[in-house]
Amino acid sequence: MEQNKIKETAARAAVEALVKSGMKLGLGTGSTAISAVRHVGALLAEGRIRDILAVSTSFQTTIECEKWGIPLFTLNSKEIGGKLDLAIDGADEADGENRLIKGGGGALLLEKITAYASASFAIVVDDSKIVENLGLKFPVPIEVVPEARVTVQAALEKLGAVTLREALRKAGPVITDHGNLLLDMRLNEARDPGLLERELNQIPGVVENGFFTGPHDRALRPVVFIGHADGTVERRD
Repeated sequence: MEQNKIKETAARAAVEALVKSGMKLGLGTGSTAISAVRHVGALLAEGRIRDILAVSTSFQTTIECEKWGIPLFTLNSKEIGGKLDLAIDGADEADGENRLIKGGGGALLLEKITAYASASFAIVVDDSKIVENLGLKFPVPIEVVPEARVTVQAALEKLGAVTLREALRKAGPVITDHGNLLLDMRLNEARDPGLLERELNQIPGVVENGFFTGPHDRALRPVVFIGHADGTVERRD
């Protein structure tokens, strides 16, 4: 089974298992999360679920929700009241403790805010995203205010190789939905992701980083749905 089909199968399994009528639902960003969005839309169209109140984590997801007729709100909407029942998203890496790296799609800030606002959190990946140590294979995205690009990069370089993320089909750097820049840091050695998540956010100019470890918040230790090439989906709580 090719990779996109694996992602679709895992996303479908997560939605079927967890999404119920009447939910306040956070919807993530990226190719795998979009598969989940499409299946939610299909279930609504078929009448198998109803009364979903959705919160999008990016422009990409908002546009996909509009295509599928999924009702959209923000976390600040009175209908949502800052709290969600469930958030479904993808990840760039997941380790054996269900700690994550996210932000390959550039939406890590709102993805993390949404995850913290959710009573439960589900991640959908294919098995190529499962690693022993985070940040050695896929770089850790770090969102920074533009004025702090050089100072933050200098502070990060003791941890590994740091690059400014460049846009595709557009000259210049990637600009996030909130007007910031992204630095991608590939670690030079295995490190404690929970400790590093907290330390990175202490650097002035860092808005948020792509570690999702949640040691003090159960919502940030997700249930992970892992798609395999043979068509099976493993659920790891």
